[in-house]
Amino acid sequence: MKKFKAAICQNRQTYDKERNILHVLDMIDEAASNNAELVILPEIFYYPYELPAMPMVQEENKETLSRLAEKARKLKIYLCTGSMAEVSKGKRYNRTYLINPSGKVILEYSKCHLFDVSFKTLHVSESAVFESGNKLAAVKTPLGTIGMLICYDIRFPEMARKLACGMGVEFLIVPAAFNTVTGPAHWDMVFRARAVENQIYVAAASPARKRNSTYKAYGHSMFIDPWGRVLGEANTTEKIIYAETNPKVLSDTRTRLPLLKHRRPEFYK
Repeated sequence: MKKFKAAICQNRQTYDKERNILHVLDMIDEAASNNAELVILPEIFYYPYELPAMPMVQEENKETLSRLAEKARKLKIYLCTGSMAEVSKGKRYNRTYLINPSGKVILEYSKCHLFDVSFKTLHVSESAVFESGNKLAAVKTPLGTIGMLICYDIRFPEMARKLACGMGVEFLIVPAAFNTVTGPAHWDMVFRARAVENQIYVAAASPARKRNSTYKAYGHSMFIDPWGRVLGEANTTEKIIYAETNPKVLSDTRTRLPLLKHRRPEFYK
């Protein structure tokens, strides 16, 4: 891993997909002008996370991906597209991409764990709208080895463990639209836990909160280092946050507290 500056664009969505995309493109410009080498967007960044609307705003021909790839190429940055509702071979997925400074897609990931829950004030059934993905994703880059999960995936520690120990991930990107029921209870806890137990950097990218939406995002996008320190955090409003990685923090954490070397996988089967 090298030292680099990353940014999360916590955008506030409207009910106008094109307007949201144009606004996020401007936010990416701003982040790059502040020397971010990696820019990260939230889960379903271009529309409020209301599942009945997903068929109306889904991507049929990767048109938004093409625009984001061109932006990454023009600015010469790495860009995580956040996630999009994308149709592939007749099935709809919650999918994210990582684009390199040449505008090439170097990583693709579809959300594996679908959020089907029922609370007193919140009922969600992602499986009624999306198909689940079936493979993990990581890639070596000049920045470091980067992996991606999406939202609910972060609650399954086996996912992050496989990425860190099996695929060498040093920086984990997680576009995530937690809500105002689960967010206050678990957001900080689960993201910091994944960073600490795997000794990796974690970027949690949420949309800003839209108060008149039926699904209210928690916000609070954050960067966490391998020691579990929060390097930057937004509140509920629109904001770009920044953090710098430090390879020495990564190596020192793993050397002084070598928990990854102390694992006894034979006991965990």
